[in-house]
Amino acid sequence: MRGEIPDRVPISTYEVVGYNSAVFYNKEPSYRSLMDYIREKTDCMCLHYMPTNCFFTQTAVRPDCKVERVQRPDGYETHLTVNLPGRTLHKVDRVINGVHTTWNVEPLCKSIEDVDALLDIPYEPVTYDPSDMPRLREEVGEHGLLVTSPADPACAAMQLMEFGESLVWAMTEPEHFEKTVRIFHERMMQNLERQLNTYTVDMYRICGPEYLTPPYLPPEYFAKYTAPYLKEMVDLIHSHGAYARIHCHGKIGQVLDMMAATGCDAIDPCEAPPDGDIEFADIKRRVGDRIVLMGNIQLKLLEKGSAEEVREYVLRTMDACKPGGRFVIMPTAGPINVPLSPKTEENYRVFIDTALEAGVY
Repeated sequence: MRGEIPDRVPISTYEVVGYNSAVFYNKEPSYRSLMDYIREKTDCMCLHYMPTNCFFTQTAVRPDCKVERVQRPDGYETHLTVNLPGRTLHKVDRVINGVHTTWNVEPLCKSIEDVDALLDIPYEPVTYDPSDMPRLREEVGEHGLLVTSPADPACAAMQLMEFGESLVWAMTEPEHFEKTVRIFHERMMQNLERQLNTYTVDMYRICGPEYLTPPYLPPEYFAKYTAPYLKEMVDLIHSHGAYARIHCHGKIGQVLDMMAATGCDAIDPCEAPPDGDIEFADIKRRVGDRIVLMGNIQLKLLEKGSAEEVREYVLRTMDACKPGGRFVIMPTAGPINVPLSPKTEENYRVFIDTALEAGVY
């Protein structure tokens, strides 16, 4: 992270965290063998979220809410009802058996009037519970870094509505969208400072910039609604002695220079075409002399590719990004299927073994 040349290229398995006994991957029996291998061979970036009393609009004030769990033949849904003056909002999240993720199948807001009603809830800075941090710090030890992941304000705003509706909102109601993002930013900066003051981890992965990248929105939206706020977040994180990393899937070619101008220390996952729009070698050429690049092994390659395809891709990635340091080889996501597929486990091992072999400086 300091730009020095290590003994080898660091290997991260991203969300598959080896040194945190509380995470799903270390509790699910079908992942046990792979997790033992990850702990033995790789470098840990332990992603963790401190518990908080934060409500959807970044306030500690919680309105009248009702939460109901509804069983389904294939899993369950969580129904949230929020009762506001003159308006009732409803949100549905779904979990399917055998898949370790949550889908939002009904967003909380269906209109900008719903957003306004939420923003009318009084703002009060949130608090964070650091009680689990000593355990995490002890488990991670010298094996890697503690990481948490705040969102940027445009992400927090857009997640209130269905993604397509959020894009329409941003393009057809720009003044309202700008006002909402600005309110979120003011609140999130206060809350981020409170989080940093409560317990500062090693790295802050800022997620959400991908919401305002092509092809969803043109680069000028990123310049107006994302880049300036990222810069302020990065500066605040740096003032507490921590690293700032920007997490942005998809097509970053037209916004890469704006990301670099924030002063961030790292970006991920640096997806190559066809998922992204720029080859890793070109990212390295443009910003790799001052920013750590993390990526770009697609999870779908590990889940569906052959062992030889995985090995060849890792070797090509090393050739492109190993020279000069400032590179962490890493998948773009973590598997969510239960039980873990034997093919996925085999390919993870091939990825790790090839990276160890080819990553030595």
